[in-house]
Amino acid sequence: MAPRQLLALLYAATQCAGFRSPRLGLRRKLPRIPKLADTATELATAEKATEPAKVKLVEGFGVGIRRDVKARLPFYKSDIKDGVSVKSVSALLYLFFACLAPAVAFGSVQGATTKGAIGAVEYVASTAICGVVYALASAQPLTIIGSTGPVLAFTSVLYGLSTKLGVPFLPLYAWTGLWSSLYLFLGSLFSTSNGVTLLTRFTDEIFSNLISTIFVYEAARDVVFGALLNPSMAASEAFAVAATACTTFGSATWLAARRGAESLKRGVRNFLADFAPAIGICLGILAGGWCGSRAGVPLQKLAMPATFSTTSGRPWLVPLGTLPVKYRWLASLPALMVAVLLFFDQNITVRIVNAESNKLKKPVGYHQDLLVVSLLAAGCSVVGFPWLVAATVRSINHVRANSVYEDVIQEGECESSLEFVGCKEQRVTGLAIHAAIGGALLFGRKTLARTPKAALMGLFLYLGTSALKGNQMFARSTELLGGPLVDLDALDASPSKAKDRPWASVPRNVTRGFTLLQIGLLASMMLLKNSPLGVGFPIIIAALGPLRSLMLKTKLVKPEEMALLDQD
Repeated sequence: MAPRQLLALLYAATQCAGFRSPRLGLRRKLPRIPKLADTATELATAEKATEPAKVKLVEGFGVGIRRDVKARLPFYKSDIKDGVSVKSVSALLYLFFACLAPAVAFGSVQGATTKGAIGAVEYVASTAICGVVYALASAQPLTIIGSTGPVLAFTSVLYGLSTKLGVPFLPLYAWTGLWSSLYLFLGSLFSTSNGVTLLTRFTDEIFSNLISTIFVYEAARDVVFGALLNPSMAASEAFAVAATACTTFGSATWLAARRGAESLKRGVRNFLADFAPAIGICLGILAGGWCGSRAGVPLQKLAMPATFSTTSGRPWLVPLGTLPVKYRWLASLPALMVAVLLFFDQNITVRIVNAESNKLKKPVGYHQDLLVVSLLAAGCSVVGFPWLVAATVRSINHVRANSVYEDVIQEGECESSLEFVGCKEQRVTGLAIHAAIGGALLFGRKTLARTPKAALMGLFLYLGTSALKGNQMFARSTELLGGPLVDLDALDASPSKAKDRPWASVPRNVTRGFTLLQIGLLASMMLLKNSPLGVGFPIIIAALGPLRSLMLKTKLVKPEEMALLDQD
C-alpha cells in the first residue's frame, strides 16, 4: 500500500476513534475537571451579570441621537415594506379600538376633573396626531404612544393646584408642559436614556403588571360594580352588559389559543389567532346590538363627541401670556415631576418592547424616541392636549399582533412544534391605526357612537390579561398565591417547564420573598396613584432600581440567585 494511502487510512481511523494524532499537529479533547477556582469565577461572573453594565449616563451634545439616527435610518424603507401584509390588517382592526377606547375613557374622566378644559375631543385628537408623528419619526415604531393613568392623575392634581393658586388652569398646564418638554429635550440631547441600562426585568415587570392591573381593574369595575352589583340598574341590563363584555373577551381569548391547535392547518390557526381580537370585538358589538334591538335592553354606547371642537368651546391655542410671570417660573417645579414620569414611562415601555424575548433584529434608539416625545409634549402643551407617552399594555399587544410563528423541528425530535420566531418590525400599522382614529374623529363619530361600551370593556380585559403572558413576576405570583393547588415539586421536575421557570433552582423561600416584595411594591404604587399624594408616583418608579441593588448588597438575595430571578 502506498505511504500516502496508509497515512490517509490512519488519519481517518484516529478521527473515528475520537483521537487527534500529536504528529499531525492535533490533539484529543478530554473533558476538563472543574476546579474550585472555576466555581469562584462562575460566581463572580454571575455577580457581574446581576449588576448593570457600566455606561456613560451622560454623553456629549447630540451624540446619542446622531448614533440612533445613523443606525436606524437605513432600515426605514424596510419598515414600510415589512408592514404590507395580512398580519398588519389584523393588527389595525384590533388596535384601532384598543387605542381609541382608552382615549375616550380617559378623556371623559379628565373632562370631569378639569371642568371641560381637557376632554374626550382633546384626548382623541392628541392620540391621532401624536400617534401618526411617532409612527413616522420614532426609532421603535412598534411602540404605541397614548394616554396613561399616571399622567391623567397628575393633570387632575395640577388642576387642583391652579384652583388653590387662583390662576387659570390651561396656561399653567401649558407652561408646565413646556418646562417638562425642555427637560426631556435636554435629556435626549445628552443621552440620559443611557440610564435604561440600569433597569432590569425587576423594574420592567412591576411596571408592566401595574399597567395591566389598571386595565383589568377598570374593566372589572365597570362590569361588576357598574352593572352586576349596581342596584340602580335593571337585572336584564346588567346581564346584557356582562354577556357583551364576556363575548368580546371570551371569543378573543379562545380564538387566540387556536394557534396551537394541531387539528387545524397552520394557515387557518394563524389566521384565527391573528384576527382573534378583531373577531372578538365584532362579536361583542353584535351581541350588544342584539340586546338592544331584539331583547329590548339598550346598552350604554361609546361617548364620542358630537362635533369636532374643543370640549368647552375654547380656542385651540392656549393663551400663554395670561399666566403671571412668577407662575411661569414656578411651573418649572411640577414640570420636574412630569418629566420624571414621562421619562420612566417612555424608557421602561420601550425597553419592554426591545426585550430579547421579542427577538427583534433592527437597531434600537432610545434617545431618538425621547426626542420625539419631548417635541410632542411641547406641541400638546400649547394647544391644551394631554401629554402622551409610550403606553405599556398597548405596546405589548402591538408587538404580539406583529409576532410571527412557524412550525419548527427541534434537534433530536421528529415532530414539528409551533415556535415564536420574531416580529414584523414596521411602521405601517402604527401609522394606519392613528390615521384611522383621526378619520373616525372627523367623519365617523356617529358610527362609533353606536358601539356598546360593554364590548370595549371586554377588550380592556383582553388587553390587560394578554399582556401578562410571559411575565415571570405574574407566573411566580400565581404559584405563590395558588398555595396547595400548585404542585411545585411537579413543576420543578418537569423538563418542558424549565425554559419558562428559570427560578426553579432558586431556594423557594428566596423566590417567595422576592415575589412578595414585588407584589408589595405593585400594591403601594396602586395605592399611591389613587391617593392625594399621587404626584409622587414617579419617585417609587425611580427607586425600583436602587432597591434591587440594595437586595444584593445586603445579601438578601445572592448574585447567582438574582441572575435567575431577574433574568432578561
